[in-house]
Amino acid sequence: MPLKAIRGPKAWLWRWRRSPLKRRADVVEAWVLLGAWLLTVLAGVSAGLLAARSVEHGLAEERADWRPVVARVVRRAPGTSPGHGHTSAGERVWAKVRWTVADGSAHTGQVRVRPGSKAGTPVTVWTDPQGRLVNRPTSAAEADFRGALIGCLVGVSAAAVPFGAGLAVRGRLERRRMAAWDTEWARLGPQWGGWSDHDRRSG
Repeated sequence: MPLKAIRGPKAWLWRWRRSPLKRRADVVEAWVLLGAWLLTVLAGVSAGLLAARSVEHGLAEERADWRPVVARVVRRAPGTSPGHGHTSAGERVWAKVRWTVADGSAHTGQVRVRPGSKAGTPVTVWTDPQGRLVNRPTSAAEADFRGALIGCLVGVSAAAVPFGAGLAVRGRLERRRMAAWDTEWARLGPQWGGWSDHDRRSG
């Protein structure tokens, strides 16, 4: 008879309880499961926190280093100004602008401006310490959200490694234990059956 057919409902932590049927393999499996769960939690939490802090630290440095600068449109932007054609108020077009940084050096770049903006129109842009164009830095709230999101993703990915390894080892131990039980049942089962026949004949 297969072992699975005679196993009762699975009890929590049964491998840690005293039982004459518990074998060394059961104890090994219990420690493997415990170690896998501990490593899963530790790896997930540690990696998630490190990733979140790294992201938040990097975004905080951007907020501290990046500065808004007033740039000027170099030449008239394509299109027509809102109210003088079919251009919507929220539409933007690319135009060349020029700005000067703290050390006095001039820089140029392409940014989006209102259609039809005249040469000399002021436009606020963000620059890094070298005067290069960058995107607007994230706010503290946005940085917290992004850090938490990336931390969760990294934590889940890191936790999947020991969790998957633990499942693989547990599956291998389970197969070995089942094979051992089946072998012993094949050896002892006929003896139990023979004893029952003899008992019935004696009765």
